[in-house]
Amino acid sequence: MTDRRTARRYDLSLPVLIRIPVERDACNGKTRDISTRGVYFMVENDLNAGAELDLTMTLPAEVTGGIEVFIRAIGKVVRVDKHPDNGTHHVGVAALIQRYEIVRNESMKA
Repeated sequence: MTDRRTARRYDLSLPVLIRIPVERDACNGKTRDISTRGVYFMVENDLNAGAELDLTMTLPAEVTGGIEVFIRAIGKVVRVDKHPDNGTHHVGVAALIQRYEIVRNESMKA
C-alpha cells in the first residue's frame, strides 16, 4: 500500500478541543499525529464522516521551546475508526485540515 500523504506527519499527543459549528457543545480529545494538512485524534464522542470541525490544539512550551502556542484549525472528518473492543468508548477520527492559524498564548487572553 502506498502512502499518499503529501505533508510530513508528526507523532504528537496533544490536547485538542473539538467543536462542531452547528452544535453548541465542545468535547475534548487527544491527537495521535498531526501534519499541516491533517490530524488524527481520539475522542469519546461519535463523529460522522463529512462533519465540519473547529479544532483548538495546544502546543506546550516544551514542544515550542518557548511559550505555549495554540493552533486553531477548521477541518472536515474524513474517516472514523470505531474501536469497541479496546475497553474504551473512544473512536479514532481522521480529519483534513482546511485552514489553520497559530496563536501565541497572549493573544488567546484577549
